[in-house]
Amino acid sequence: MSRNFTESRLIIASHNQGKCREIAAYLAPYAIEILSASDLNLPEPDETGTSYQANAIIKAQAAAQAAGLPALADDSGFEIFSLDSKPGIYSARLAGADKNFTRASEMLHNDLIASKSTDFSCRFVCALALCWADGFCITAEGHIDGTFIWPPRGKKGFGYDPVFQPEGCDKTFAECTPAWKHANSHRAKAFAKLIAQCFNDTPRVTRQNANR
Repeated sequence: MSRNFTESRLIIASHNQGKCREIAAYLAPYAIEILSASDLNLPEPDETGTSYQANAIIKAQAAAQAAGLPALADDSGFEIFSLDSKPGIYSARLAGADKNFTRASEMLHNDLIASKSTDFSCRFVCALALCWADGFCITAEGHIDGTFIWPPRGKKGFGYDPVFQPEGCDKTFAECTPAWKHANSHRAKAFAKLIAQCFNDTPRVTRQNANR
């Protein structure tokens, strides 16, 4: 079941500014005022779900109910296949309260070396949940496969981007241009599905409004 998004305001249920910028870019063609959880000082709920989709719903529902506005949440994970898809839904938590993804990436690299595996294949997964204050939610998921790279390369991304090289690409996510990542990432694939479900009738930014 789908629902057309016709509201004028939307909360991005995240305190991660890099993630908020990426999500806002996908919504830029639409005449929607974008707010973040940080803008509204919304608390971060405990992510107690056992899947990306469940955690995305938890975050989106919490923000929607707290603010009385529709909210969009992303739950993303980095999975290394030879480590039983670790860290998966615990990707952000592995980085700790200080969000030290450099340290988390080094821990994963050490685990790979200790495993003696020659399989460094991995993927990014993104689940999106768009929830309204009345509890209605729509979800979508996307992923992109690649290889774990060490040492890290690039300064353009965030999170595990410097250690992920997508299939068919000679650069890590953190070396790719924002435009390339915007068009090809796991988040791009999830957004393509979500937009097809909910945003076909959403008012778009007109040239006049865009130039204001």
